[in-house]
Amino acid sequence: MYCENIIDKENQFQKTSDFYRTCNLPKRFEYPSWFYGYGIQRTPPINPFYRTTSSDYGRYPPTIHSVPTSFYPTVQEFTKVMAKAGNYRNYSLNVGIDPSVI
Repeated sequence: MYCENIIDKENQFQKTSDFYRTCNLPKRFEYPSWFYGYGIQRTPPINPFYRTTSSDYGRYPPTIHSVPTSFYPTVQEFTKVMAKAGNYRNYSLNVGIDPSVI
């Protein structure tokens, strides 16, 4: 169980690479204590009447053991080519009836 009142100062500066072999991690995954804005960190806490079971998934911030150990960003080659070429334009014959103006 997670205790809200106990904040371990040593845990704030632990790195993921101290516990796991990592590959190409950005700093946000290397130091998961930097994440902020989760339900457990709210002041005042949410009224339990409005809490759902699906909100439990994002309630706790990530820990060293729950962040990914490797990071491979996606390349934007397809987007770059599409930006140069532009969108497809349909040159087919329009046989639909125009709507009336009135």
